[in-house]
Amino acid sequence: MPDHILILAPLLAPLLGGVFCIFFWKNLKVQQTIYLLATSFTLLMGLALLQRVDEQGIISLQAGNWEAPFGITLVVDMLSALMLSASALLGMVIHFFSLSHTSVTLERKHFGYYPALLLMLFGIHGALITGDIFNLYVWFEVMLISSFVLLTLGGEEGQLEGAVKYVTINFIASSLFLAGIGILYGISGSTNMAQLSVYLHAEDISPIVYVGFLFFLISFGIKAALFPLFFWLPASYHTPPIAISAIIAGLLTKVGIYALFRTAIFIFPSDMPIFQNLILWLAGLTMLSGMMGALAQQDYRKILSYLIISHMGYMVMGLGIGTQLAISGAVFYILHSIIVKSNLFFMGGLIGKFSKTFDLTKAGGLYKKLPILSSCFFISAMSLSGIPPLSGFWGKYVLARAGLEQQDYWIVGVALLTGLLTLLSVGRVWLKMFLKSAESKTVEPQMSERYFSAQHPGMYSTVLLLMLLVLAMSFYPEPFVQWSETAAQHLLNRELYIEEVLGTIDQTNEHASN
Repeated sequence: MPDHILILAPLLAPLLGGVFCIFFWKNLKVQQTIYLLATSFTLLMGLALLQRVDEQGIISLQAGNWEAPFGITLVVDMLSALMLSASALLGMVIHFFSLSHTSVTLERKHFGYYPALLLMLFGIHGALITGDIFNLYVWFEVMLISSFVLLTLGGEEGQLEGAVKYVTINFIASSLFLAGIGILYGISGSTNMAQLSVYLHAEDISPIVYVGFLFFLISFGIKAALFPLFFWLPASYHTPPIAISAIIAGLLTKVGIYALFRTAIFIFPSDMPIFQNLILWLAGLTMLSGMMGALAQQDYRKILSYLIISHMGYMVMGLGIGTQLAISGAVFYILHSIIVKSNLFFMGGLIGKFSKTFDLTKAGGLYKKLPILSSCFFISAMSLSGIPPLSGFWGKYVLARAGLEQQDYWIVGVALLTGLLTLLSVGRVWLKMFLKSAESKTVEPQMSERYFSAQHPGMYSTVLLLMLLVLAMSFYPEPFVQWSETAAQHLLNRELYIEEVLGTIDQTNEHASN
């Protein structure tokens, strides 16, 4: 299949799917069929892209045959392909989780649930493959609009309050991002990422470049929920139905991290040690502050929200260390985090249905009633804590090794401490919700897991499917490690990306001088 079809397919499939869903607004069955077809096709194209990039390296498309840096550039390297595949997978499995009307109510489904999901996937995929910094801003706005619709579907008071905080802080982030783009365009005359990279690495660094990077760091720090800009996340992620929380929690913050990696490593010069030290401090403070929040909560969904914040610190740690080993460890951790965190949210949906509460002080006795779900939670929780040989361990091991090689001992110590505190946090959930007896009569004593799973087959199959993927990453990590290493090579070797987009190095220098 030609490269341009492979690149365009993950964009067009969710866009057309969303448009067709609007045409069939009153027919929910047709919307569900369209959604499943669109996301399944997107997943197939995502995996095909992954294979193509693995075999041939970075590929690109100049829309309308307008050569870069003058046209719209779409670029797929290994990091884009990996995250796009993970996004497409999560987009598809959420269909099965949403089949039950108890996971997402009929009212919400009739008010644009499927079109909004597809529009959000459209925005995510656009952000992952764009080669233009202004287009990245546009894709972020598409994600913001669609996620705001998803967060407010149902119109409950708590949802609206959380969504307003979410959209307000993200509006501020977008404004800072736009200001940073304006600075870069003002000094270089281009918004093409490859052209910007050539320009900023060919010229002496002007102080205004530092200001532009600071704007980008704050903007993406807000979107990725880094310290001290994370307060919007625990205020909003627990309010919508758990299916929506799972996909937003699994993907949107990771797109913020992706944008930070793309700009900090590729566009801006790497010899800005003051910012590398700042990023390392942000990583450490994000890990610890997120853990403090998780340990203070009694609500399962809020605990997960704070754990998301804490574990974003591991990914930023890889960026702060900055070596190829550290970047590959961070990429592996991003993939692990997307799957495990989303699955923990999905399990939370089942726990909430069974216990009729997310409160640790009220729920209990789940291990006896739901042994399969309990086992899935235990494995995911141990993986999140970094217990060997589960997937979280491999990412943390690589990051710790990279930190020790660079003699960044303190951040390695913080990462290990955060792992222990994560174990304490998920262990508290395990003890209170699964092992101890329920203090209230929220659990129906006669309901078995067989009967419960028969009532919610889509929700159970989603959890089990993602559980298999966690086990695959844990016991057969080689392909994921190899892809992560290739992603780090593509990020750090700027010439590969620049030559693919602009042509030869000689031509790119000519572009820069012009």
